[in-house]
Amino acid sequence: MRTNYCTGIALALVWLAAVIARADTFQLLDGQSLSGDIVSFNESGLVLRLPEGKYADRVPWTKFSQDDLKKLGRNPKIMPLIEPFLDVSQEAHAKRPDIDVNIPPRLAHPRAPSLFGALFSSSVGVFVLLLIYAANIYAAYEVAVFRSQPRVLLCGLAAIPLVGVLSPIVFLSLPTRAEPSREELVAPEVTAAAAHTFSVPGTSAAAPTASAAATSLRLTQGEGGRSTTSLPVTQVFQRGAYTFNRRFFETKFPGFFGIIRRDVEKDMVLVVKSARGEYVGQRISRIAANDIHITIQKGPVSEEVMVPFTEIQEIQLKHKDA
Repeated sequence: MRTNYCTGIALALVWLAAVIARADTFQLLDGQSLSGDIVSFNESGLVLRLPEGKYADRVPWTKFSQDDLKKLGRNPKIMPLIEPFLDVSQEAHAKRPDIDVNIPPRLAHPRAPSLFGALFSSSVGVFVLLLIYAANIYAAYEVAVFRSQPRVLLCGLAAIPLVGVLSPIVFLSLPTRAEPSREELVAPEVTAAAAHTFSVPGTSAAAPTASAAATSLRLTQGEGGRSTTSLPVTQVFQRGAYTFNRRFFETKFPGFFGIIRRDVEKDMVLVVKSARGEYVGQRISRIAANDIHITIQKGPVSEEVMVPFTEIQEIQLKHKDA
């Protein structure tokens, strides 16, 4: 019985010695030494079971020396985990084959054409150019109407390619050309008639000729031979001296807004000279922010005409027989 007990102790000691001999010993970089069996491992490190049966904390791969890492690398399961931490020698670098980068053929980018070349190369571009060309001519026509300039001249200048774009801008910056009134047209005739005078010996003053007398007679008499000396003085309002807007008409001609005119203003008319023509208005039927509607007489019937403020060149307030 005693012999069997001694034999068991001897076998236990032999097993313990074999376990201790089989345990791995690792020399860490911080100077510590660990011995034990590898229980588990992953990307963070490995866990050892110590000889006394306890488990050590997980040891990171960065704490192992290069010799220990190479020893652990003999295990094919551990090698992929520790490969990033192994130092590769220059000889191993030299043995690595060079990577041949195969660059595929690429198509060359077409040259970017000029702006006008791109416009003329497509039907849409040609249509856009024609549209701009027509719009420039129409803009020149509107500027000619607004500034009382020759319409044929402005439209002809605008029809010149490239340079014609500047013609509406130049004429729009010029002041509006005022058309001569009827009094200005009659004044030269009166002056010429007064110049044709003669003197008779023995008389103290020059006698006017027949044409001068006739002209003077026409100026002093109205229709039907009625005298115009008692008629109100014609008031003239020209663009530049006055701003034609809604407030101007409401303050200057308040009597023309009513359907029934007072005795003082019932025989007065408004002569509106605009780029579209000359209108003799009996009353103001409507007025807006940008235009005015006046009632004119056409034979036995009356008609309403709209005149934009921007086209009005001159306004005359006068008697209908003046």
